Amino acid sequence: MTASIEVSVIGSCSCWSVFISIVALLYIFFDVNYFLRVAVTVLWGRLFHKKKNVEDTTEIYGLVTTADIDIFFKHMNNARYVRELDFARFHFYDRTGLYEEITRAKGHVLQTASNVRYRRTIPIFTPYKITTKIVAWDERTLYIEQRFVTFDGFIRAIVLSKQGTIGLDVPTIMAKLTKKDVSYRPIPPPELEDWLKSIEKSSERLKKKD
Repeated sequence: MTASIEVSVIGSCSCWSVFISIVALLYIFFDVNYFLRVAVTVLWGRLFHKKKNVEDTTEIYGLVTTADIDIFFKHMNNARYVRELDFARFHFYDRTGLYEEITRAKGHVLQTASNVRYRRTIPIFTPYKITTKIVAWDERTLYIEQRFVTFDGFIRAIVLSKQGTIGLDVPTIMAKLTKKDVSYRPIPPPELEDWLKSIEKSSERLKKKD
């Protein structure tokens, strides 16, 4: 009896050792927390958030933790803003049905450019929300505006993203989701045009060097 118990305990310990080793290796070679956060964000949205029109604004919430702070231990590291934006976009694409349409068309979306304007830091342990909204699109590109807003209503950072697509007819997809004519376009924010011009100038300058 004692021997069988010892074998059972040894077997259980071996299983736990294998499990812990696998988890450790996953954390060494992959950003496990990133993938877990994506899954949790999308699942939470499906369980507790209603479907949105593609022109609506979606919101997710966050908190500045010790994993987010900069070298001075006071506020969110600039690099973490960009990481958090990913989760908000995944949530937006899922809640608006945009991801479903892209998958159905067997297309792909790539982040090709972003412009981040930091207006004020977000201190450690401060809660905030990220709003996400499509502000413009053309034949092959989606333009998204995202904002970090603390609970006092102040916009701490504002971000424009250029989402390039592969294998997609963007106007047709947006017409289906907005239930409007394929020629319809929203009025973009004025700074978007200036930003796109700067991208064109940068592209031309780099082409000359190439």
